[in-house]
Amino acid sequence: MQGRLAKILYKEGFTEDRAKDCAEIFTNNSVDGIYTHGVNRFARFVQYVKDGFIKPSASPTLQNKLGGIEQWHGNLGPGPLNAVHATNTSMSLAAQHGIACVALSNTNHWLRGGTYGWQAAKAGFVFIGWTNTIANMPAWGATDARLGNNPLVIALPYKDEAIVLDMAMSQYSFGAMELSVMKNEMLPVYGGFNKKGELSRDPAAILESYRPIPVGYWKGAGLALLLDLLATILSAGLATHEITKSGFEYGSSQVFIAIDISKLGNYSAIAGVIDGIMNDYHQSALIDKSKKILYPGERVLETRKNNLANGIPVMKKVWDEIMEL
Repeated sequence: MQGRLAKILYKEGFTEDRAKDCAEIFTNNSVDGIYTHGVNRFARFVQYVKDGFIKPSASPTLQNKLGGIEQWHGNLGPGPLNAVHATNTSMSLAAQHGIACVALSNTNHWLRGGTYGWQAAKAGFVFIGWTNTIANMPAWGATDARLGNNPLVIALPYKDEAIVLDMAMSQYSFGAMELSVMKNEMLPVYGGFNKKGELSRDPAAILESYRPIPVGYWKGAGLALLLDLLATILSAGLATHEITKSGFEYGSSQVFIAIDISKLGNYSAIAGVIDGIMNDYHQSALIDKSKKILYPGERVLETRKNNLANGIPVMKKVWDEIMEL
C-alpha cells in the first residue's frame, strides 16, 4: 500500500521523500484500523492536490515566537506533513521550556489527529492537539451547520505504547458515517437527525441532512465552539465560518501542545500512578461479560497487531479507485 500511494503522490508533484513520508502516514492509519482517514481518504486527498488546495512542495514558515509559543503559517502544504512538523516543533520547544504550544494556520486536513498523539506520546511527551474544520454540525437547538466537528486529541505515554484519545465533536465523524454507508450498515446508536428532524441511526440520512449530534449534546457543541475560537486566536488563522465560505475544507487552523513530563518533580512515580489508574479502570463491572473495557487507543493496538500479521482490509471499490489514479 505504501509503495503504491507514494508512487501516485510522486506523480502528483511530491518529492520522493515527501511522497514516501505522506504515504507512510496514510498506510499507518490504515494499519491501525482508521481506514476512514487512511486508505479510504486517499483519492480525495489526491483530488485536492489536483485542484490546487494542497501544495505538494509547501512547508510551514515561522511567523511569530515567544518562549514556548510559536505561530506558523502552513502555506497550504500537505496537512499530514505540516502536522508532523508542528508536533516535532512542539516537542523540541517543550524539551526546552517544559511545555510548548505550536499553532498552525492555513494548513490542510491532518487526516487522523491521533497520528500526532501517538508520535508525541511514544517520544515521552503528553500531547494535546486539535483542529477546526469546515462547518458540518449545527449548534445545539439549531438546524443549520455553523460549527465544525473539530477533532480533539489527548495522549500520554503508557509502557511501550500510549493512551490516545482521538475524538470528533460529533457523535460519529463524517468519515465513520461515510464508511457505514459504503458497508450498508446502520450506526450502533443515534448519530444525528434526518431531514424530518427525527433522531436517526441511518448514516446516509444524517449525511444528507448535515445534522450530526454533538457529543454530549449542548456540551459538545460548546466545546466545538471553544476549540474553533482557540485554534483561530492562537494560530492567527481562519475560523470555521471563514473556511466554510469556499465550500471546500482547506486553510484550517490547528494547535499542538506538548508537555515534557520528564521535567516534573514526580516523574519517577508517574508510571506507577498510570498503572494504578489503568488497573482499576480495567476492573470495571461489565454489562456484557463477552466484552472488555478498553482504554482510548487499546483497540488500535489490537487492530495494528492483526493487520500487520494478516494484511490491511480494504474495500475493493476503494482500491480500484486508487489503482486508477
